[in-house]
Amino acid sequence: MRLLFLALGLTLLTIGSLSAQNARTEICNNAIDDDGDGFIDLNDTTDCKCKVIEPVSLIPNPSFEDYNCCPTDRSQLNCAVTWIQASEATTDYMNNCGWTGRSNLPAPTPFPDGEAIVGFRNGTFGPQNSNPQWKEYTGACLLGPLKANTAYRFKFWIGFTHAINSPPMDVVFYGTPDCKYLPFGKGNERYGCPMNGPGWVELGRVSVGGVNEWKQYEINITPKEDIKAIAIGPDCTEISWTTDTYYFFDNLILDERINFEYVISPKNHPCNDKHILNVPTINGYTYQWYKEGIALLGETGPELLVTKGEGAYQVRIESSNDCRITSVYHHEIPVDETAVTHKICPGASFRFKNSTINRQGVYVETFKSIYNCDSIVTLTLNLEDDLIDSVETRILEGDFVSIGGIHQIRTPGRYALKVTSTLGCDSTVYLDVDYLKVYMPTAFSPNDDGVNDTFGLFANSSELTIVSLRVFDRWGEQVFSAKDLSSEAPTTHWDGTSRGKPVPEGLYVYVVNVVLKNGREQTRYGEVHLVR
Repeated sequence: MRLLFLALGLTLLTIGSLSAQNARTEICNNAIDDDGDGFIDLNDTTDCKCKVIEPVSLIPNPSFEDYNCCPTDRSQLNCAVTWIQASEATTDYMNNCGWTGRSNLPAPTPFPDGEAIVGFRNGTFGPQNSNPQWKEYTGACLLGPLKANTAYRFKFWIGFTHAINSPPMDVVFYGTPDCKYLPFGKGNERYGCPMNGPGWVELGRVSVGGVNEWKQYEINITPKEDIKAIAIGPDCTEISWTTDTYYFFDNLILDERINFEYVISPKNHPCNDKHILNVPTINGYTYQWYKEGIALLGETGPELLVTKGEGAYQVRIESSNDCRITSVYHHEIPVDETAVTHKICPGASFRFKNSTINRQGVYVETFKSIYNCDSIVTLTLNLEDDLIDSVETRILEGDFVSIGGIHQIRTPGRYALKVTSTLGCDSTVYLDVDYLKVYMPTAFSPNDDGVNDTFGLFANSSELTIVSLRVFDRWGEQVFSAKDLSSEAPTTHWDGTSRGKPVPEGLYVYVVNVVLKNGREQTRYGEVHLVR
């Protein structure tokens, strides 16, 4: 019987312990799995719920992506879910599923966010319909009111078409405490801005400008009363343009300013041993830093000296009635990787970090950058193996060929020359030199008998280029001149005429300039006898 009571007692004690353990709640800032469910601190999303600090627009359907119909023409904002044609002058809804805008006023592409945008005017111009108060607005009832005396930010993209059609202007953000004021100016296309009637206040404005592009702007506001609906568009100034104006809206994000600004920011380079992460300071809030969702004990200020290495960092801020957590900041230490190829002479060596190497191959070493980051260098070391070369060249009599800057060869023959390569290695060049076969006749007879009818230079055109050929009579008057010639083309030869008329027979002097294959230029002089 005593054994029975003892066993029963142990059973009740075990059940009680399990019940107590299951009843425990996770403490979210002590780096311990308090409730034994396998999840520590923020990773226990059941017990450690906290609103992530990131902007979530109070404007429904902020990028106009949700739609109940594809637009087929202008003035169809009703296709975009929740959006309202705020003014009688109608905005245009564009979606890649249907109508994408006016061909003469194209929107810049791609769109900032998704497949849909809205287009609007600020005044119209024309002989029949000029209306400086034609102002088009887009409006919506908010998902939740803007609270009085609370800081908000309105961030949006505006697109511009051609410069003449999208001149600089002020974009204004309007608000009203009641959705009943949407739309405004019904039935009156000359009503203008919402401030021309009751119920509306200007919340803020920004000057915009651009050409065939999208730009992002923001307006910071602190309403003096609760705001339940908004309208966005031109300011109230009457505009007398001389052309049609047009602009575009996309991705309209409206939220508390803290949700835009409260992010983790780095200070100093990630490889610096003084690398710091910090968040803005807010009075009345406490701080707790986390890595991979687990609390960093003792790190309870707005600034963190990073000593725990790479990973996902977050900060939880908490007041007596509020708990928020930043989006994740991924701390990564950059690694630079570089590939280098180098050549050395046989028998030479190369210093690579702390090693001296003299064999070709692939070597890898890690260096430290100026920021103390790892820099991995992969060296491909090659030996200079092209140390013997064979060269054939032709020279004119009296000319020479230069090898390695130290040898000048002036006579035909075969030579074995020692030279230094571009790397400074000893190299051998086997040189075969011969005279270039060039023939300049001493006489010619331009009598159309097919034999020696013209005078010129005869040579292999692949070995030289004739820069010019000039012929003078015995009084020094030039009777023939030609430039940039081919030694094989008939037009490069003199036919015994000057200005279209035959010249008398006799002795003439010539000057010919040639450029050899090796790039050297030569000038040759001589005499030729014209026989008729």
